[in-house]
Amino acid sequence: MGGWAIAVHGGAGVDPNLPKERQEEAERLLGRCPDIGISALRSNISAIDVVELVVRELETDPLFNSGRGSVLTENGTVEMEASIMDGPKRRCGAVSGLTSVKNPISLARLVMDKSPHSYLAFSGAEEFAEKQGVELVDNEYFITENNVAMLKLAKEANSIVFDYRIPAPGTVGCVEVDKEGWCAAATSTCGLMNKMRGRIGDSPLIGCGTYACELCGVSCTGEGEAIIRRTLAREVAAVMEYKGLNLHEAVDFVIRNRLDEGKAGLIAVSQKGEVACGFNTTGMFRGCATEDGSWRLVSGN
Repeated sequence: MGGWAIAVHGGAGVDPNLPKERQEEAERLLGRCPDIGISALRSNISAIDVVELVVRELETDPLFNSGRGSVLTENGTVEMEASIMDGPKRRCGAVSGLTSVKNPISLARLVMDKSPHSYLAFSGAEEFAEKQGVELVDNEYFITENNVAMLKLAKEANSIVFDYRIPAPGTVGCVEVDKEGWCAAATSTCGLMNKMRGRIGDSPLIGCGTYACELCGVSCTGEGEAIIRRTLAREVAAVMEYKGLNLHEAVDFVIRNRLDEGKAGLIAVSQKGEVACGFNTTGMFRGCATEDGSWRLVSGN
């Protein structure tokens, strides 16, 4: 094994009109998250616990399109979604259509650990959350002034606004491999600004927005429909397994050959302690750290 490694992302695409102070704020938060993960890893916390912990941190900040900073549906409400996957046994949990759960990623974890299912959505997921005693808040908690203004612009343009076109950081995700070579992945988002009620994107779909197995852990961001069509996260693992590619080769191959005209990005770690990211957007908020001491935070190309 090559030691532990961790990577985080805050959405594919860096709008050139994004105010400098918002970019710096996103970079500060993303820079803090690997430190949180590293501290946990050094305390021998498992990979699955680390990715949940890091994504919870990102969900709590209104800067990103997840949890507190979720974008709005056509009705001006929030419908959040998330998924988490533990590589060694391919255990997974996912949720969609959440309107009151403060940290969707933790509810996805509970679906994995405390239910006989892998995926719960809408009222069923909310009922499960109440039974599990997770923290619930009013929908207004998630609605920020910035997103209300963005929804107004989207409605005036009569368009659905993809994550990477919003002048703000987007979907969040974390992947990690621990010192035992066990991989895990987690992704959380609210999807598209001005989306139809009931729309489900790639983030909660195992194999699409999130995937972890013995070989790697992957978290995706970008155009959900394009990611879904190509089961993008699983595809990284598949070309490693069946083509014999290493992690960097697999990520590059998938981004170049599996997206058609879609726009997306992803982060990945391998059981060997490698870290890779790939995207075909104007940039991608991401950061990573490895046990050998390398650390990197990037928001542009």
